[in-house]
Amino acid sequence: MPHWAALAALGLFLLVGLAIFDDYGSSPDENAHRIHGAATIDYVLGDGDVLLGLPDRTHGVAAQAPLALAERALGLDDSRKLSLARHLMTHLLFMAGGLFTYLIAARIFNNKCIALLAMALFLSHPRLYTHSFVNDKDIPFLAAFVIALFLIERAFRRGNLWAFALLGAGVGTLTGLRTMGVIVVPVVLAAQGLDALWASPAERKRVLLSAGVFVLAAGLTTYAGRPYLWSDPAGRFIEALTQSARYFIVTEELFLGTPVLSNDVPAWYIPTWFSITTPPFALLLGCIGIAALLTRSALSRSSALQNTRLRFAALAAACFGAPIAAAILFESTIFNGWRHLYFLWAPFSLLAAFGLHWLISGAFRRRRALAYGAAAVGIGASAVATALLHPNQQVYFNFVEDRVTQDRLSERYVMDYWNLSLYELYGHLLNEEPPTLTIQYRGETRGSLGMLAEADRERIRVVNPALADFSIRAGRPEEGAETLRTIEVYNNALFALVREQPGENPFPAIYETALSLNPIVRSGFDLYALDRMLIYVKAPCESGDLKGAFFLRFYPASPDNLPEEWRWAGYWETRFRFLERGSLFNGKCVATFPLPDYPVLNVHVYQYYGYSNELYWEDLFPLDAEEHYAAYKTAADGEPDARAAFDLHLNRQARILTYVKEPCALSDVERKFFLHIAPERVDDLPAERREHGFDNLDFAYLTRGVVFDGKCVAVLPLPDYAIERIRTGQFERGEGEVWEARLRF
Repeated sequence: MPHWAALAALGLFLLVGLAIFDDYGSSPDENAHRIHGAATIDYVLGDGDVLLGLPDRTHGVAAQAPLALAERALGLDDSRKLSLARHLMTHLLFMAGGLFTYLIAARIFNNKCIALLAMALFLSHPRLYTHSFVNDKDIPFLAAFVIALFLIERAFRRGNLWAFALLGAGVGTLTGLRTMGVIVVPVVLAAQGLDALWASPAERKRVLLSAGVFVLAAGLTTYAGRPYLWSDPAGRFIEALTQSARYFIVTEELFLGTPVLSNDVPAWYIPTWFSITTPPFALLLGCIGIAALLTRSALSRSSALQNTRLRFAALAAACFGAPIAAAILFESTIFNGWRHLYFLWAPFSLLAAFGLHWLISGAFRRRRALAYGAAAVGIGASAVATALLHPNQQVYFNFVEDRVTQDRLSERYVMDYWNLSLYELYGHLLNEEPPTLTIQYRGETRGSLGMLAEADRERIRVVNPALADFSIRAGRPEEGAETLRTIEVYNNALFALVREQPGENPFPAIYETALSLNPIVRSGFDLYALDRMLIYVKAPCESGDLKGAFFLRFYPASPDNLPEEWRWAGYWETRFRFLERGSLFNGKCVATFPLPDYPVLNVHVYQYYGYSNELYWEDLFPLDAEEHYAAYKTAADGEPDARAAFDLHLNRQARILTYVKEPCALSDVERKFFLHIAPERVDDLPAERREHGFDNLDFAYLTRGVVFDGKCVAVLPLPDYAIERIRTGQFERGEGEVWEARLRF
């Protein structure tokens, strides 16, 4: 079979992709990746250091920076055009992955028919097909992983230093995309180590030299492709590795019908997800390939190292198994199914090709046509499934899971975790007659709006849930709802478009009520309190003022009031999007948020846009702090028992220690306070403190004190045992004490 047959097949895949690439919505990560790429370019050009403050600063930018450069070169500024350009570029990389799969298989098996089937298998995975348009991070990494496998085969076949230098550059680029790429380095070095073990002394030197060239090229390419590493290569790469294994964002995942935290998934999480979302024929061929590898390696024994095909299959198996083992061993943070490990499809699809080759060269040697036909039918079934699910291939499950019972899958897994199917619902919403379409603001509503044409975006206005004519609801709407359209896959409802009956806008009255009160805070928003309700007000105000999330951090008067999972922190934090809880009307923005029903000492409020690490405003104010106001008044009328950075007032009868500083600001209390109390009798101490001779009651200021009107006051209750002396002050972790004061009781 000539190579042009494979090129024709690839061209057909490409034509289909070009015809449908604008049928998909956008992922919520797309904007963050765009900001990351642009910040990296600015950092390299010396135009700013925004990169150093981004939450994802340790992530690779080998794809994001070139995409950002292309966007600037093309002058793209419309959200739809930006997304479509990314979708197209990402899909082209996926096609490149298919091409290199063909090239590897053609070389390894010397069989273009198997190579063509391997390419078709790679390109027809339903889940990955959707992601080949919308996932501009994991799909480029998958494509680069295939190219790295191609360079591995080439380097070990040729054996010269140039080939290993090129392989090192390829692996460095892979690591420049995602830190996980570093896992290829020990796989290659292990193979070279085995070569060195069996080589002659002269040949061993060449192998060791090639290993050194490979590592040097990989290191230099990684360094060059990740500007964040430039100022501290070792330290920041370790930071990137740590974050790669234990990501700072923790989500709740639905797995086999049970909620699990993304930083505490069971060991069988990845194998299960891979098994239930990969086409059955591919799973079967891959398992046959692994079994064939084990069988033939056992039979060949030492000669397996000299068998090019077996050695490459072993390398592919290592590239498939090592990341899974590492994720389990290091208890990595994993969410959204196996999305972060989509690159496993590269070695697995080649193992499937190895399984097919084993079949046609063994039991089916005389019935090759039948074997090829069965493979074509199996791969064709995957392609048909991909076509039938369009444009929602991202929720593909194979028949291992029950795909018939209504909503069974959605009860066991998060189906459309990126809300990509919303894009289809917006198309149905735009068929409605009103020129302006108001839709409820919910968490999932944000997805894919930017993918609409500008005129269509202007028709849809996202508003407070109480004021909307339409809503998009996750799952199946309740009986009686006026449902206009439901997106269903495998008899599971993903989202539904529902007509609502909006009520009267209550926020103008809330605005008038707030103006009759004295504000607690005047900042980016004015804040008022009424009946355990916090009211946010801004006037004049426009939609741009509502960007990002609004955070609230509540410090209770007693930590016992906190939910158990927050007691370690000493506060409870929550967030909301403004239009979830408020309204924009007549140039005014008003929102409400209920305060906890327990006494709250401090409230820290701020507005933050996490994608670009932008803090728009923040403030801190006391709420239920009458005890602290009274303590300040008492302290102001008397002399302190000790003077230091804070004046200390000791009420021996009430057994209270009061800290006072005036003038004072939040910056004065950011460091932690230490409080060491030595009793008259050591036996009065808790058992774990007796060997130290004093009680350690260190505290974070906002859990005990308030800042108000330029004053800082903290009130500390003292233990009820007989106290001999007290030592207190502030300290900086890693630097020691900042100040201290001593009191005798």
